[in-house]
This record gives sequence, C-alpha cells and structure tokens, in this order.
Amino acid sequence: MKRTLGLAIALALTSLPAEADINVGVILALTGPNASLGIPYRKGLELLPKEIGGQKVNVIVLDDTSDPSTAVKNAQKLINDNQIDVLIGPSNTPAVFAVAPVTSAARVPQISLSPVELSAKEAEWVVTMPQPGNIWIQPILKDMQKRGVKKAAFIGFSDPWGDLCFNAFKEAAPKYNIEIVAEERYARADNSVTGQILKILSKKPDAIFVGASGTPGALPHLALAERRWSGPTYGSPAIFNKDFLRVGGDAVERVLAVTGPVGAYEQLPDSNPIKGVSAEFVKSYEAANGTGSANGFAAYSYDAILVFKGAAESAVKKAAPGTQDFRNAFREALRDGREIVGTQGVYKFVPGTPYGVDERSVVLVRAEKGNWKLVN
Repeated sequence: MKRTLGLAIALALTSLPAEADINVGVILALTGPNASLGIPYRKGLELLPKEIGGQKVNVIVLDDTSDPSTAVKNAQKLINDNQIDVLIGPSNTPAVFAVAPVTSAARVPQISLSPVELSAKEAEWVVTMPQPGNIWIQPILKDMQKRGVKKAAFIGFSDPWGDLCFNAFKEAAPKYNIEIVAEERYARADNSVTGQILKILSKKPDAIFVGASGTPGALPHLALAERRWSGPTYGSPAIFNKDFLRVGGDAVERVLAVTGPVGAYEQLPDSNPIKGVSAEFVKSYEAANGTGSANGFAAYSYDAILVFKGAAESAVKKAAPGTQDFRNAFREALRDGREIVGTQGVYKFVPGTPYGVDERSVVLVRAEKGNWKLVN
C-alpha cells in the first residue's frame, strides 16, 4: 500500500512544471534619435515582477542604438544565447518590423511596445501594446472636420512609422471630406525640414498632420513656427511625452495630439475602469522616479507588464520556463480573449491581428503651457 501511494505521489510530482527561471529579453532604443522613447519605456519596465508563480523572473535589457539592424542582432543573441521565453520591445516601429520575423521563426512570443502592421500569419507570435492607426486617427479627423478643414497636409518620418501614420490618414480622410494636398517626409536624424515645410505651405492647407515621434517629432513644428503658421497642427500618439514639449517649446503650444486615456486619467469619470489602473501606475511609477515623472511611454510598459503577467501566470501552470511548451502556452494565454484593463485601453488579444484595443484607447489632447490637456 505504501509503495502504491509513493508511486502515485511521484507520478503527480512529475506531472507538474519543473522549477526554472522565466527569462525575459528586452530590446529598446536607449541611445540615438529614439532614446526619448526608449528611456521611459525602460523605466516603466523596471516595475516588472521579480517572480511569477514561484518562478524567478530574469530580465535582460539590450540597447539597439535606434538601429533596426542592431535590434535584429540583439534579438538573435537573446534567443540563441540567453534562451529567452518572451521578448518585450523593440521601442520603435522600424525595429519591430525587423525583429518580428526573427521571433516568429524562433517561436518566441513578442510583446511589442511600438505599433506594427502585420498579416495574420506574421502576427502569430507578436502582439503590440499601442493603438492601431485606424483607431487613433479618428479623433484627429473629427476635430479637423469640426474646424471646417477641407485641405490638409502631411509631413512625417521616411520610415515604417511615417508610412503607418500616412496610410491611416490617407485611408480615413475621404470619410470626412478632407483632401490631402501634400505629403512630405524626413529622416529621424535630420536637422532641418525647411524645404519640406515650404512645399507644404505653398499648397495652402487648412491643417497639418505630423506623423513623427519623440523629440525628432518637434522639428516640423519648429519650422512651422519660423514661418508663422497659425493653422491647427496635429501629432501622433508617439509625441506624448515631456521631452517633446521641452524641445518644441513655444512652437508646440496648442498642438493637438492623440494619446491613451492615461494622458488625462484624472479627467475621466470614476466609472471608467481605466482611471483606477492609471492612478495605480502613476503612484507606483512616481514613487520610483519622482513626482511628475509619469508619461505615456512608461504607461505602455506598465500595460505590457500586466499582459505579460497574466500570460505567464497561466503558462507556468502548464509547462516549465525555458521550454517550447512554456512559450506555446504563453502565446495561447496571450490570445485567449480575456479583457485586461490597462492605462492606455482595455486589451483583448485574439488571433489574426497584433492589436488588442478599441476606441476606448484614445483621447484628444492639446499642448498648453508645458502640459497636455484633455480636449472635450
């Protein structure tokens, strides 16, 4: 009888996942022109839990220097040398485009911190935290329509993020009877866009949309201010940080942009579940980084942590970290259709798309005196 009982206990124990660390790789632009995004993303990820389900969480952070080719090398190193279970990042769209095929080929789940347009097949192993362009462009165009805008111009990055912004703008503008009369591009590292702005102004637009991000996103606004442009100017969600306001100064005063609800969470009704999560994020983040330090990019990291934690808690019950079974279980848990309330929206990832948010994930804000204010 004792032998039978001992055998039963042994079989039960062998059916449980083995003790092992959960290895998380992180790729961010901590230097170079995209560092104004990468650094707050990193600070947000410092709130990652130290353990999940009794398993220690190891975090390996690598800098891609704002170079997509370096991001690919980092991903390969993390997968092959560090044997990561999950990749978080990269922090800018060109790098995400470059890295997604690497994680997909290796069957490693990836939680992107920057938007990326992928086919259903390409998105099997990738989810992304930010809002898709077809959602966040709507408040911009609604505001343009409200102001009587008939002709609009675009200037943005000459890279996949610029493409994503322009394509969202171009596809949705006809619905609002808005004609795009100019499209200009510039590189993230450029020091001047005077030529592009002169071409735009020659078309006499009623409004201008800037499809850029971080501190390089302030460059067109500075050039417009030099030409005494007084019409409405709009920006993407990727300019929502204090560094953009600092670099732009008076030139970005009253610029309109879209962001997640955390950008104006105190002005949300108490019935909105995002308000409470945002308040908790701000409290935790500012306890570690100082009063007034909370920002939209760190908030995306916080939401990525919530998504990571939910999937990891499920996966550790089914398989041991460090195995393909764990990575498979993590991917399945990512896309199980549960709603996760974050600071930037309510996430519900399902197969077929890397995105998981809806119209609840965006609000329109205006830059006023060095801060962002909600536009009703």
